[in-house]
Amino acid sequence: MIYLGYFIQAFAGILDMLLSFAMIVIIARAILSWVSPDPYNPIVRIINQLSEPMLFPVRRRVPYFSGIDFSPMIVLLVIFFLQNFLVQSLQHLAFGMIHG
Repeated sequence: MIYLGYFIQAFAGILDMLLSFAMIVIIARAILSWVSPDPYNPIVRIINQLSEPMLFPVRRRVPYFSGIDFSPMIVLLVIFFLQNFLVQSLQHLAFGMIHG
């Protein structure tokens, strides 16, 4: 059971890093939307390509309010929830298996 605990602990760490990266990408996308950068800039294109799969499903379900897109905020709240609930739960489970 100890090895399963270590595996879950490693999985929780990787998941936390991926969620942190997703959060950075969403925040960068939101900031870029304020300044209207060159859409052909390679960095802008990468950020758009990474963030659009996360934002598009939310945009389909949540309408714009007064021209404001709330999808980045909703995605950030989901990421925050996953980091604070799922990752923490996995780490607690792994700790119980290792030290248990």
